[in-house]
Amino acid sequence: MSERLNSATVADKAIVHAELPKARVNTHGFFDGPGMGLVDALSADTAERANIRQDVDRTFEMPSVLYGATVALYLGFIAMLGIGFSSPELAIPMAIFAIFIVGLFAAPAAWLRLGRKPQVRAKSFGDLLRGGIDTNTGRLKGRDAVVQMMILPVLIVAWGSAVLVIAATVSA
Repeated sequence: MSERLNSATVADKAIVHAELPKARVNTHGFFDGPGMGLVDALSADTAERANIRQDVDRTFEMPSVLYGATVALYLGFIAMLGIGFSSPELAIPMAIFAIFIVGLFAAPAAWLRLGRKPQVRAKSFGDLLRGGIDTNTGRLKGRDAVVQMMILPVLIVAWGSAVLVIAATVSA
């Protein structure tokens, strides 16, 4: 089907909106003043570029203790397998896995600390449990948000434990 579509056909059938409805233009307050398109932003001089707001919530409002627990569970899984299947051949792959896990969580944490101080701060663990969190599909209780966030790391550690028990049972 896609072989029959060319740019002229797509352009002929496309519905192009020149401007978003006024109710949706500035719902998040990301930009102040009149709308600035990509071309305007790229062609702006240095003084104008400094005034373009970059305030975006990159914390997801989740407490950093949950991210720390996630890293600890992932590293615990790597440590369990490294100790359970202790072999000189596994030392380098396990070290690489651990470096990647730390790096994949440390890079976004460092990214949050760059630039201006964000106006939005992550919730504390108590605030999350008391007030819950707004998600794309509606309000979620704090307890449910913690369960959703921690279920995968906990299941991975449980799976690693099961693998180690099975390996110990088979080898005995």
